[in-house]
Amino acid sequence: MVVLYKILEVLVVFVPILMAVAFVTIAERKVMASMQRRCGPNAVGFWGILQPFADALKLLVKEIIIPRQSNSILFVIGPFITLVFAFFGWAIIPFGEGLTIFDYELGIFFALAVSSIGSYGILISGWAANSKYAFMGAIRSTAQLLSYELVFSSIILILILFSGSFSLTYIVECQQAVWNIFPLMPIALMFFIAILAETNRPPFDLPEAESELVAGFMTEHGASIFVFFFLGEYSSLILMSSFMSLFFLGGHHCPDLYKLILNPLLFCYSYLVSYFYHLYYLFESLRSDLSHFFRNRYFISNNIKDIDRGFDIETVIPKMSDLWFIKEIKVKDISYIDSYLIQFSGKDTLFNTISLLIDKMQGSYILGFKIIIVVFLFIWVRASFPRFRYDQLMSLCWKELLPLVFAYILFTICLFYAFDMMPMGSTF
Repeated sequence: MVVLYKILEVLVVFVPILMAVAFVTIAERKVMASMQRRCGPNAVGFWGILQPFADALKLLVKEIIIPRQSNSILFVIGPFITLVFAFFGWAIIPFGEGLTIFDYELGIFFALAVSSIGSYGILISGWAANSKYAFMGAIRSTAQLLSYELVFSSIILILILFSGSFSLTYIVECQQAVWNIFPLMPIALMFFIAILAETNRPPFDLPEAESELVAGFMTEHGASIFVFFFLGEYSSLILMSSFMSLFFLGGHHCPDLYKLILNPLLFCYSYLVSYFYHLYYLFESLRSDLSHFFRNRYFISNNIKDIDRGFDIETVIPKMSDLWFIKEIKVKDISYIDSYLIQFSGKDTLFNTISLLIDKMQGSYILGFKIIIVVFLFIWVRASFPRFRYDQLMSLCWKELLPLVFAYILFTICLFYAFDMMPMGSTF
């Protein structure tokens, strides 16, 4: 039973990620089309929403072609390694308060290891294809990933100094009052540049430069094997966006959605309840008057047969109190509108259910919204900036970003030590 529960946990995270990867592709194409004043995909499904599924079906039914001179085993294993380790990183992501598959105390090390091992799949695939374009793309990708991995890990060291812990959950909890992006705005910008390079996204997509290397390390891959690279790339994009949200945007912390969303709904609902109460009293008075009128009419006409038939006004006009939206409504007004508790016959109402869902799951909604914002920034950068030259890419890392990050690390340590502000987990 425990094994089935663990498998269910993995599926609950794994299946939505696959769906998110599918819809990030259509979102990227639609957003870029809008920025460039084009229509984008709009033929398959409503507004082109089903275009990712049509693309996936096309790739899956195509013939798998493996070059004769390639190492066929490594040719297939390489994309699989990239995909698997792109999904491993989601195991330590805290989706909300207490919502994580594996709450690892050394989650930072796990994240660094997963992001590093993914580059082996690219290197193996480029070498196994036995193509100069694929091999050149693999070398470029490996050099780029290793270079910007230093920037990535150095920035994480600053976050560890700020929180005093290697746990992602603890780093998120340290941002309840102030998000890290406010005191660490320059570092957040450098981190965003680093994850752009880590995911081989434009303008740092030198390993896949179409004008130079056809398709880079995936030149010889096609059909379902190419799907592994495709899913791995976009899964890494969403994973890095989640790291950005966790490290700098407070993770699942945000102003309380209960007051922002549920209070206006409760106010409107309480207004409707008061309206129905007035309607109830009006309806009941009308019913009483009509009943009195009909009974007097039958009495005056001396139609004994009609009276014996048992004429009842309730068969003509039902009681308002019998209707579902009036029956046993209880409203407690405790001086604040957000303290309203509306119940039907002692059972929780729809709004209590919504309140419970928002209270327990609002962290996941907030984190998802922040990931969407970061993914939009990825797409915006792709549509705005031209591709760098390879020497400019490496110069940006080694001559500009890395010295700045090291200087910021020393500045942070000195500042904390001078004002006796070192976190509890850090000792010097």
